[in-house]
Amino acid sequence: MFLLADDTASTGAVGYLYTYGPLVLMFVVLYFLLIRPQQKRQKTRSSMLGGLKKGDKVVTIGGLHGTIVEITDDICVIRVNDVTKLTFDRSAVNAVAQPAKE
Repeated sequence: MFLLADDTASTGAVGYLYTYGPLVLMFVVLYFLLIRPQQKRQKTRSSMLGGLKKGDKVVTIGGLHGTIVEITDDICVIRVNDVTKLTFDRSAVNAVAQPAKE
């Protein structure tokens, strides 16, 4: 009778491992495949937006190419050609095509 009770206690701990082990494993895999790369992309994008300066050639989210002529904390004015200047939110910049020459 004591041996039967000892076997039940040891299989209970193993039962928890079989029950919750796959859930923990799925969370770890999802973290390394989805959450962590997204955080890295967000960090690089925010550093790119923080490093924008006057004279940078940029591409907006809509695909517009231009050069930054004025920039504030949340707005940047982009010169598209010699005459046309357009105002965008700073977050609308998708990529820096060519950094400004110092």
